[in-house]
Amino acid sequence: MNSARLSGLDARALAALGASRDALRRHSPDAAIDAARSAAQIAPDHPEVLRCLALALSAAGPSEEAVRLIARAIELAPDDAILANAHALVLQANARTNEAIAALHRAHRLAPHSAEIAGNLARLLAAGGAVGAAVAVLERVIAGQPRHRPTRVMLAELLLRLPGRASDSIANLRELVQANPDDAWAWSALAEIEQTRFGGADIAQLERLSRSLQAGFEARVHAAFALARAREQADDCRGAFAEYANANAAMHRRQHWNADEFSQAVSRNLAALQVPRPAADPNLGTGVVFIVGLPRSGSSLIEQILASHPGVCAGGERTEVRSLIAEESARCRVDFAEWAAQAAAEDWQRLGMDYLQRVAPMRGAAPVFTDKLPGNWVWLGAAMNMLPGARVIECRRQRLETAWACYRRLFSGGGQDFSYDFRSIARFFDDCERSMQHWRRLYPTRIRSQHYEALIADFEGQVRELLGFCALDFDPACLAFHRNERAVGTISASQVREPLRPDTARTALYGALLDPLRSALGIPPFTESA
Repeated sequence: MNSARLSGLDARALAALGASRDALRRHSPDAAIDAARSAAQIAPDHPEVLRCLALALSAAGPSEEAVRLIARAIELAPDDAILANAHALVLQANARTNEAIAALHRAHRLAPHSAEIAGNLARLLAAGGAVGAAVAVLERVIAGQPRHRPTRVMLAELLLRLPGRASDSIANLRELVQANPDDAWAWSALAEIEQTRFGGADIAQLERLSRSLQAGFEARVHAAFALARAREQADDCRGAFAEYANANAAMHRRQHWNADEFSQAVSRNLAALQVPRPAADPNLGTGVVFIVGLPRSGSSLIEQILASHPGVCAGGERTEVRSLIAEESARCRVDFAEWAAQAAAEDWQRLGMDYLQRVAPMRGAAPVFTDKLPGNWVWLGAAMNMLPGARVIECRRQRLETAWACYRRLFSGGGQDFSYDFRSIARFFDDCERSMQHWRRLYPTRIRSQHYEALIADFEGQVRELLGFCALDFDPACLAFHRNERAVGTISASQVREPLRPDTARTALYGALLDPLRSALGIPPFTESA
């Protein structure tokens, strides 16, 4: 911490601020708040004290007090880039995204060479769909700091979202692994890009890294998944399967996925919403289309098709439904299943209006807005009650292909902890299926099951039906979805840049090696004629 920022604080205040920062690093926001309040009692109008207390409050959730405190700090030190950066973080925690972006632009102007501030600005711009602007910010930083790895990592991720920039992303990642052959994350990112081609030297390096005890757990696992992709690309399916099996077993031991607990939570959610609830406004949410389903079942493709229509704003992977449920649970001080069972029409309407307000800046005047978060099938009953005018597209794909696609993927940031074990995958799939059966029974006209295989068999016919379900006229641009130049923020970005291919199935290549997965899913074993 710059000593000038702490000028005017006595030893007691400095100790309290240090304790607050330590508590935040331990992810203990309550302790951080208590320590920061102690500092505020000593120096209530010091900018650094106000900043620390505002950040501690924001770590615990949305806080209007935090917004007031950081605004006061800005008044006291208007030219402080660190305060402007903290201002943005507090505003973002309170879902005031546009104001947060403005604060970060201001911070970036005050400290144009700060990679941290530039990264925060780029991350928020990209989250709002302005990926090109985010890339420009990062490229300016790299021009002055070409070896700054975190910036290059983020740039590689964002380049992949833009049409025609996959080769630039690959080149950026290749520079990272050339500078550091042990950069396991860069190898892993390369493996996720369809256009990447691995050579013998790459495989040798990945073999060494995946077996290096000095590399650490995460590096070994990233390298092992990348090595599996490289072997698969070299038509060595037996070798690829062995690498996938070892890497997934290691992840499964680390993640401790509890299938029983998850199934019980799903059951409680279903029990809480056994019948459709009367709506205060049955049209609330008209034009909102939720896209849900299992991971790797084609949700990015469906959104890309819809996004190619001029009447659609593609929202990407949204977290508003989940956030609203968490906030309401905190407000009611009970779990979702408990308050959902008692919620009145006015409660659901309040939550629905809050959702619409949060997405309004991005949606603009678009008649249709897509909210694509596959895992929202867990909360679909809540979404249907919040927005009785909304519709749902359930993405479905052949179970074995979907399961194997999950198993082949090292999911970043967690959230798919079920995917590293065959039996856990099967249990998760069963929970999704029984949930969707429940919601389809309750809302038969509001949910469309979109099968990936049907899309391949009759592309134009299925697209016409899909658009009709969303109350949209047919537009031929939807058939050329791969030419859509919108930024795509998912791991499927490179795939949706290509025309629909009928040859994406992979499980037949592995033959009987996948029989344990088939058994877990209740599918007959492999035969040569299968």
